[in-house]
Amino acid sequence: MDIKTARAALIAATETLDASGMNVGTTGNISVRTADGMLITPTGIATSALRPEQMVPMRLDGSWDAPFRPSSEWEMHAEIYKAFPDAGAVVHAHPDHCVALSCLREGLPLFHYMVAGFGGDDVRCSDYALFASSELAKAAVVALKDRNACLLANHGMIAFGGDLGAALIRTIKLETLARQYLLARSAGTPVLIKGSELAAIRGRYKTYGQQK
Repeated sequence: MDIKTARAALIAATETLDASGMNVGTTGNISVRTADGMLITPTGIATSALRPEQMVPMRLDGSWDAPFRPSSEWEMHAEIYKAFPDAGAVVHAHPDHCVALSCLREGLPLFHYMVAGFGGDDVRCSDYALFASSELAKAAVVALKDRNACLLANHGMIAFGGDLGAALIRTIKLETLARQYLLARSAGTPVLIKGSELAAIRGRYKTYGQQK
């Protein structure tokens, strides 16, 4: 994806998250990997006011040469790109049900087979760390080990994918599952899928939902 296309794609993705209720106001941030580092949404600009030229090209050491400041959570994105070579895009959002679960400091257990689509038998909740801090970036990387999404304690969620479309889908899917899990808990105690079933679920996922 060339830079011009990537700038437009970041705005479109931000609009998708807002329309889906994943973010409100200026919350959340999105980035895509580039040859020199990443292109990330700017800090403090509402979606309705975003323009392509406001997207910020950055190096993964945190340096940038642009008139607009990057998202305050840039370090979390940068550390994910460093730690996970298959990450081509990162989405950080504050959807209601992910935030609610993160405030309980609980992860999402294997109550539904689709949880396995995030890489394991759960979606972890990170340790708590101050927002926009190096500590939060490190905590996110730890929680993402062998996963492609996690909750951020008392904060929200973050997900990555090979491309922007995959990262967006995972974000929306995680919020959907968090909502369904909390709904099930409000009615009783969800029966979790046994860990012994995980291998079969992973095997089915190799071809699940894929065209030839």
